[in-house]
Amino acid sequence: MLGLLGKKLGMTSIFGDEGKAIACTIVEAGPCYVTQVKTDDTDGYTATQIGFGAKKEKSTTAPLKGHFAKAGVSPLKKVLEIRDLDVEANLGDVLTLDMFTEGDKVNVVGQSKGKGYQGVVRRHNFKGVGMGTHGQHNRERAPGSLGTASTSSRVFKNMRMSGRMGNDRVKVKNLEILKIYQDRNIVLIKGAVPGCIGSFVIIEK
Repeated sequence: MLGLLGKKLGMTSIFGDEGKAIACTIVEAGPCYVTQVKTDDTDGYTATQIGFGAKKEKSTTAPLKGHFAKAGVSPLKKVLEIRDLDVEANLGDVLTLDMFTEGDKVNVVGQSKGKGYQGVVRRHNFKGVGMGTHGQHNRERAPGSLGTASTSSRVFKNMRMSGRMGNDRVKVKNLEILKIYQDRNIVLIKGAVPGCIGSFVIIEK
């Protein structure tokens, strides 16, 4: 699997060949540095660890400073392990957008925006109950019945109810790469990707 770490910069739109406006997400992808190469002999499995995003020396712990120094790179904010990397990579190598071409289909993984505690109407798209008549005045956004009373006498598991919403790991599959700017490490991906502006994302080929 080929993959890169990146940072979501925002959204924009570009015009396609047919003159239609296409919404897309701007992602700064790479350069990523190989910070560790794991093998069966040393770690019990094979993987390649890559890092992205410059980090201040004073904000880096001593063990991590030694870890990055061993790879010959400066401290990085985000690291990621990739199993079965399709390219041969050695310690300290740089991975860039060269592995992608315009028109490729990619999967993008990110952390969705946190919405806090939400009710069932927003969290599960409930319609709400009641029409505000016959004396009913404060139950428009209520979940309604949660089950029977006498037979089960309990609320079953996995019942859709209010609760914390968002802040989950989300993968969006088969997004198209519309444009690549190699000199600025910028890639335009068709559609929306999870996360807020400035959050880290993973681009998988």
